[in-house]
Amino acid sequence: MKIAVLTGAGVSQESGIKTFRDSDGLWEGHDVMEVASPEGFARNPAVVFDFYNQRRRQLLTVKPNAAHISLAELEKNNEVTIITQNVDDLHERAGSTNVIHLHGELLKVRSITDENLILDWKDDLNIGDCCENNNQLRPHIVWFGEMAPMIEVAAEVVEKADAIIIVGTSMQVYPAAGLVQNAKPDANIYFVDPKPSISESKSCLPYNFIKLLFPMG
Repeated sequence: MKIAVLTGAGVSQESGIKTFRDSDGLWEGHDVMEVASPEGFARNPAVVFDFYNQRRRQLLTVKPNAAHISLAELEKNNEVTIITQNVDDLHERAGSTNVIHLHGELLKVRSITDENLILDWKDDLNIGDCCENNNQLRPHIVWFGEMAPMIEVAAEVVEKADAIIIVGTSMQVYPAAGLVQNAKPDANIYFVDPKPSISESKSCLPYNFIKLLFPMG
């Protein structure tokens, strides 16, 4: 069976990863446009680097939780693709081998002049850290106002899936929220959320039933 799994911040929260946006709309005390937009980066790259350096350091101290591990175990008998809005690597560390990151990856950086020149990166990133072409590196994160380069690949995966599992995301942030609209008419959709916010016209099963299929703790 081909399974597409759409995941969001709720999957990693139990591991200790803070969600980017707090209830007051700030990201760890910062206005979102200060740390997650090309304009913010141009105005004050040092603030942007510091923000992601702190998040990168935190990521290296946490571990996958039961949700990540359960999703990885699905690969034993199914063809599974994880499509995540998360920028951490906890799915990979749990054992998932096919992961699409819609919003980039915290443990990677890229050249500011060539978005295809991507490097693995676990240390702090600072002004003056350059790629092989002597151009400044930036976080490999999709910021507001930028295209999500993997969205078309993700849409193709959803189109072919026999089952779709949505977990840890409200499905309210686009373009990720629109992916489920690409599902086949006969695809089974499992929405793991006590208060679903997407349409039930796609035959979503009751949360309690899905929780039995998908233990989270």
